[in-house]
Amino acid sequence: MEIVVNDTPPALLADRFKTLRYDEDERAVVVLNRRKYPFQTEFVTLRTVEDVARAIEDMTVQGGPPLAYVAGLGLAMAARDLDAATTRQSVYLEQVAKRLLATRPTADDLNHLIPATLAVAQGALRENRDPFRAALDYVNSEIARGNAVSQRCGQYAARLLEDGDQILTHCIAGAALCWMLWTAKQAGKQVTLVGCETRPYFQGARLTAASAQEMGIPFKLITDGMSAHLMSVGKLDKFICAADRITLDGHITNKIGTLQHAISAHHFGKPFYVLGYDGPDPNTASGADIPIEWRDAEEIFHARGETGSVRTAIHGIEGYYPAFDITPPHLISAICTDRGIFAPHAIRDYFEGEG
Repeated sequence: MEIVVNDTPPALLADRFKTLRYDEDERAVVVLNRRKYPFQTEFVTLRTVEDVARAIEDMTVQGGPPLAYVAGLGLAMAARDLDAATTRQSVYLEQVAKRLLATRPTADDLNHLIPATLAVAQGALRENRDPFRAALDYVNSEIARGNAVSQRCGQYAARLLEDGDQILTHCIAGAALCWMLWTAKQAGKQVTLVGCETRPYFQGARLTAASAQEMGIPFKLITDGMSAHLMSVGKLDKFICAADRITLDGHITNKIGTLQHAISAHHFGKPFYVLGYDGPDPNTASGADIPIEWRDAEEIFHARGETGSVRTAIHGIEGYYPAFDITPPHLISAICTDRGIFAPHAIRDYFEGEG
């Protein structure tokens, strides 16, 4: 794993400095280190599958779609390095896929992209085509498709915003949220984004705040426990965030803390809108079917989750760190997707077309 530092924000970088990509010259996957941005713009070069897996596990890569894309690029690298003399090439790729799938179990993007990329690479092997190029082309096409999905989802969500809204969000500002804010701004709607700091990595205080600032969207930072009070005194109008997985019956899972904001919004009569990108996971029927990732509690004892950084807890104690929680559909006002806006109980209709 190699590191390159660049002080220019990603929005202003040349095309070759995308936040994630396969670099043909380096023969490696290159990713923006989201644990350090925006205080430092650091690109990490991942040369092996294990480098890729660890970058996902240690939160160098964050967000459901990005971590899936990076994993897919890692699987493509494994296909590139297959030994032509090995007769068990397909089995090896299955082992690599299993390793990558084990990195972050909750987000459904990973669980769709890796099996699909594996099938593409194995198909190329059977047809005596280059499995690396086939897998790489497929993952890059999924990145392009994901960008289009994000834009359409954000544009639909922008219809739900009103001039003057103060909008609560939680955790990282994904592409759909950015498109929502930008579309609303272009339509002349003046909105303010209010972001929770999002412990222990402070994605809200760093990543979401930086995204809003780059777009010229007013941003206010709050701690994770302030939202209920701010709703009660009329300082928040809507709660909007993404989801790492949506079930067929309208449950969503997202960064831990989402549930408490949803409960508060429901209690105080504030709408909660979910940015659902490309809809529900067809393989997840209900909330009970979502695997919740539990991370090492040691991370919550330190600022930004990093051992060696400022410790914020005393020694000699234990902790819990579920990385995600599950919000039931009765707390959700609507789910915005690239095909339209759906009621949670009707999210299955996503597969029928426009909502």
